Amino acid sequence: MKPAAPPTRQDAVWITDAAIVTALGDTIEETWHHLLHFHTAIRPVDRFGVDGYRSDVAALVPGLKPDETGSRLPDLLKRLSRSMGSVPQDAWLITATTKGGIDMLGALEHKPSFSIRDMLPSVLDRIAADAFGLEKRGSTISAACASSAIAVSHACALIHTEMTDVVLVCCADLVTEFVFSGFSALGALSPTPCKPFDRDRNGLSLGEGAAALVLMDAERARTEGKRCLGQVLGWGGGSDAYHVTTPAPNATGLIEAIGQAFVRAQMTPDAVFAVCAHGTGTVSNDAMELNAYTHFFSDAWPPVYSIKGAVGHTLGAAGGIEVALGLKTLSRQTAPPTVGLSHPVETALGRVTTQPAALKGDILLTCNSGFGGINTAILLKRGI
Repeated sequence: MKPAAPPTRQDAVWITDAAIVTALGDTIEETWHHLLHFHTAIRPVDRFGVDGYRSDVAALVPGLKPDETGSRLPDLLKRLSRSMGSVPQDAWLITATTKGGIDMLGALEHKPSFSIRDMLPSVLDRIAADAFGLEKRGSTISAACASSAIAVSHACALIHTEMTDVVLVCCADLVTEFVFSGFSALGALSPTPCKPFDRDRNGLSLGEGAAALVLMDAERARTEGKRCLGQVLGWGGGSDAYHVTTPAPNATGLIEAIGQAFVRAQMTPDAVFAVCAHGTGTVSNDAMELNAYTHFFSDAWPPVYSIKGAVGHTLGAAGGIEVALGLKTLSRQTAPPTVGLSHPVETALGRVTTQPAALKGDILLTCNSGFGGINTAILLKRGI
């Protein structure tokens, strides 16, 4: 498919508001503070039994309460809305999640009349609309661990093609025994907190969290006096169709996604001053990503980092959380350390951060990948 015409500086999409909830904190500032101090929220799981599983650790948001249905999603999104500014009432709502209300699966044993529909990913649309007081509902994207990155890309495409001038992207996923057992059965969980890009890495650590982003047409944002936290200059996606759960080792899908983002932004790789990697800590994903970055950056790499050693892999919420923290990376001109990384593999040595790294530019590339060969890339510019 031929990519859309590249946006100009005048019609780039602005991000005017952002909020996150992670296991490290209920705000961007809290999570950012802990990231810079090498803290991790990956701890022994106390929400459900973990005997017999490959791991006993994950990053859980403290104190999440189930509602009358048994789901913790409403509480998670209420926390998210509290740290968010006002959302325009005409915002087009796009939600993103991998498993939605799957935590209600356990309620079926006690509530046999419970609606199966409330466990589907699309339930997030209703919960988000209620949490942010929106009358309009929208659509839900469930595309594995690239879900929210695709939602951000879709939002930009809607604004760029003038289908709307404001979108709220809301993404969330929970750690449940259903999800935990599935990743354990796949052999994907690390027995200890994950170690992205480390020579001793042996799996991912699950996490939970949520993010909300208001994306707006630049002209409308200026007219309404909105602040610009950052701009989305380019986005792209690519599928390698290699394996159900394993990415193509030659990184063909991620290379395609990054290439599309550069074309849309009318940019070359030397414009990038930091990379927020997917960085799960699995042997195959990290190797694939390093191959992709080698393809574009050769010997002149910008600082690369992963936040998953601190907040865990938040599945469908990962891309949204990483965009929000990417804006903080740009505004503070600092790439956070990759928590859990002690002994970088050779390709990552001196390239993936083990300490906070000062930046000297205003463009960040953030990438996400998911089961089924899905790959995404987004280019962010520092706010004005």
